[in-house]
Amino acid sequence: MANTYDIIIRPIITERAMAGAADKKYVFEVAKNAGKIEIKDAVEKIFGVKVVSVNTLIVRGKEKRMGAGRPGMTKTWKKAYVQLSDDSKTIEFFEGMV
Repeated sequence: MANTYDIIIRPIITERAMAGAADKKYVFEVAKNAGKIEIKDAVEKIFGVKVVSVNTLIVRGKEKRMGAGRPGMTKTWKKAYVQLSDDSKTIEFFEGMV
């Protein structure tokens, strides 16, 4: 990947993701072609934390009707679950939401 900021697209803010944030487990949408090592390096560089593990999965697009009954699909995207080390600081973006 060319740029660190192209790997991490956005954090996922859901009730389940916020429950994991208390245990230093965070969820991000990442680039489809990013590997676990690239994701780990990007999170460490952007947020200044120590990552212990990264788990990834592909979220398949769903069939939806796109106006006037025409069939369409939502996008397929990649999700990454990132576990920080116990001695690492928390990610500041999630602090006010937990």
